Amino acid sequence: MTPILASAAAEFRIALRNRWVAIAILMMAVFALVLSAAGSAPTGRLGVDRLSVTVASLTSLAVYLVPLIALLMSFDAIAGEVERGTLPLALTYPVSRAELLAGKFVAHLGTLALALAVGYGIAAGTALAVDPEALAGLPALLRLGWTSLLLGAAFLAAGYAVSALARRPGAAAGAAIGLWLGLIVLWDLALLAAVVADDGGAFTRQVFPWLLVGNPADAFRLFNLAASGATAAAAGVGGAAASVPALHALVSILAWPVLAFALATAAFRRVTP
Repeated sequence: MTPILASAAAEFRIALRNRWVAIAILMMAVFALVLSAAGSAPTGRLGVDRLSVTVASLTSLAVYLVPLIALLMSFDAIAGEVERGTLPLALTYPVSRAELLAGKFVAHLGTLALALAVGYGIAAGTALAVDPEALAGLPALLRLGWTSLLLGAAFLAAGYAVSALARRPGAAAGAAIGLWLGLIVLWDLALLAAVVADDGGAFTRQVFPWLLVGNPADAFRLFNLAASGATAAAAGVGGAAASVPALHALVSILAWPVLAFALATAAFRRVTP
């Protein structure tokens, strides 16, 4: 663990110097504060506490924002070192490539965890300050926190894989944005179009649920919606939460960080300094 922690400490200092820590915290704090203020209107009509409503809004936000922050932090983790010429120096130390990548992962995941803690903490504090019943929503907020961290871990590792395969920061940045658009935006649109075209056929009944839960972002959303019982409020593809077992979504959330990190490690081993 010593080489991993040493690499993580160095990477965290780089993130501090490059303002990634401040940027991630600021983004989560601003959006959480806005959603906390905007999410109070329907609480009286729905008969639920303010924090539970805020958590539902934060779930929709996290699907888009957490993967984006993770990819922005990780897309040049390897390609940037190749271009700057610092990778050969790093590889001269008594640390394996897997340990070096694990150190980057720990540092970036810690940065993301700090940003999530600040953002979700602001949401909880705002809700508790105005609604004494908001304590009932704390379990949902805690569930959203650890699942958001797992979602971020999956996209951090995916960003490392993109960075290793692209080998140039410009190409890695383009590939990372393409990955975000593909998995977060276009995937759901394509599935929705396929379901409409299938009109209740075999694809909708047998293939669609597996394609939906196979996407880490959709698995994250479906698990949180199913666990909170908010499926009635889900729209679009998210409305399929009622037909997909929560256990399947949880397995996807847990498996994707491991699979993505294994892919990133394999890609990193093929990079020549």
